[in-house]
Amino acid sequence: MVAALQLAPRAPLNVVADVLGTSASTVSRRMHRLREDRLMRVISTVHWPLLLSGNPYVVWIRCEPGKVAAVAAAVQDVPEAQSILVTTGDADIHCTIYPLVGTDPRKLLTRTLPGIAGVASVQSHLVLRTARRAVSWRIDRLTKAQAAALAAYASPAAASLETLTDPEFRTLRLLFDDGRISAADVARSLDVSRSTAYRLLQSVLDGGAARPRVEIEPAVLGYPITALLTFDVRPRHIPVALAALGAHRSGRLTVMTAGPASIIHHGVFRDEEDLASFITDDVGALDGVSGFAMSVALGVLRRQWIDRDGVLLGRRRHDILHGAYATAG
Repeated sequence: MVAALQLAPRAPLNVVADVLGTSASTVSRRMHRLREDRLMRVISTVHWPLLLSGNPYVVWIRCEPGKVAAVAAAVQDVPEAQSILVTTGDADIHCTIYPLVGTDPRKLLTRTLPGIAGVASVQSHLVLRTARRAVSWRIDRLTKAQAAALAAYASPAAASLETLTDPEFRTLRLLFDDGRISAADVARSLDVSRSTAYRLLQSVLDGGAARPRVEIEPAVLGYPITALLTFDVRPRHIPVALAALGAHRSGRLTVMTAGPASIIHHGVFRDEEDLASFITDDVGALDGVSGFAMSVALGVLRRQWIDRDGVLLGRRRHDILHGAYATAG
């Protein structure tokens, strides 16, 4: 069921049920249980240019001895921190920073984060190109026939909307928290007719401003290891290596950065042997890779602005669309 929803998050329950060979009531009951147990949520990824004032940054934070927990808690109070992981390796905390509308990246990276009590150093890498985002990660549980049956309900891969009207932006805010929201619920929330709500939903979804996605901690699905890998790649080999790593089944974020490493790959793996095979077989087959470094997540505190308690999904601490909404308005 999760695999089907990862491919087509807004597919009608009767369609999902038919594809899986079960009943719509069974699918509905299982979805409700996963939501109530805080294990799964259908949200939406927002098209970056609508949300940000610039490209994201991948940030590594080193802490003073004994200060990791306190620093990580302080980083959770930073609205721009989209994901936060406590890691092994040279750095103690890894986070992705999204410069939201109204954010001063220079102040954030050179004053706010380094100014947190217990921070020893901060290293930030500007994202230049993105080959893979978490919205594309999914488990391989469907047959080709099942995937084909759901393909018509999949979200557009590319975005065509660069600006939104006020009603569209308000619809986007609803989709951001509930990727399966219905036209009836949009109509009630925005105080518009159901036909208007339907047109707003289709405009935002078909234009790619919002891409519905299943948010679930990979460990629940049998991928308990999160690894953060940085690769040194010779310049002329970067495009091919970036594409290959971005297409790898493990990838949740694969980017080219302006930093000491050419490419950063954030992947999830079934076990240590799965990770080892990725390095020796898949990465080993790439031309131009001259070196790499690897860290492993000891704890995931946030993904997609949703705080984590182990595998359980928590709450969003910040209304990250507020600034963008005010600007659009």
